[in-house]
Parts: sequence; C-alpha cells; structure tokens
Amino acid sequence: MSDRLLVAVFATPVASFLLRYGKDLGYTAVLFEPDGARVTDVEPGLEAVTTLPALGADADVVVTDHDRPELGDVLKAVLDRPTRWVGVLGNPRHAGPHVAALKALDVPDHEIARVHRPVGLNIGSRTPPEIAVATLAGLVADRNGRPGGFEFH
Repeated sequence: MSDRLLVAVFATPVASFLLRYGKDLGYTAVLFEPDGARVTDVEPGLEAVTTLPALGADADVVVTDHDRPELGDVLKAVLDRPTRWVGVLGNPRHAGPHVAALKALDVPDHEIARVHRPVGLNIGSRTPPEIAVATLAGLVADRNGRPGGFEFH
C-alpha cells in the first residue's frame, strides 16, 4: 500500500481524472462522496466511500466542487484531522465560498488558512484532465518542497 493518500471530494469529472492519474503517481486514490446516489461510475481499482476516510500526515485532499451545500461541513471535518494538504478547486479571481462556509461553522482563521486555493500549477487548464494534471503537478511540487509555479497574476 502506498504511503501517500489522495482523497478527491465529490464525484465530478475532475475527481475521476485526479484519482486515475494520482494512482499512476503512486497515491492510494479514494473518492469521498457523502451522497452515495452521486457515485455512479468509479473506475476499477479506485475506492469510493461515503464517509470521510482516516486522514493523517500522508493525506492530500482536493475538493472538486466548491458549490456543494456540504462544502463547509466536509472541509471542517478534513481540517479537524492532521491532513498534510487541503485544497479547493475554483477560479482564483473569485473569492472562495469555502471561507464563508467555514466561518459560519466557527472554524478559526488559522485553520481556514490551511485550505489552498487556487490548487495546482498555473498552466491555463480548462478541461477536467488538464485541471487534474495541473493539480497533481502542484501536489508533487509541494511534496518535493518546490515552488511549482503556484503564482497566479
């Protein structure tokens, strides 16, 4: 078993590519989708769960849908664990809805600051596979202590 865990939160096209490519990069890849009815197509060899898996210092968590009503609750649960890295996909030119959702749940600012946004490298990605590649490249850079080009201008 890999000593690196990648959890993609919410069943989306980006999550599918993240998990597929993440597995190729040596991650144990898990889809966390709290709404079991939304898990309709999981590739062989990938795990899908409806409860948040155990998260430790080896876990990278990427939230792939920032418009879901459970966003705040899910992120709060993730931040309550010693997760290595947490990020929320979204356009860096717009305020992240996760901030207001976490503040409404009385999550302290220093915990909210643990949530990365944007995630991934600035390569101009637009399609789900491109977004997954940019995100995983950013995670690899971060794990290796490299800047990876996270700056967006």
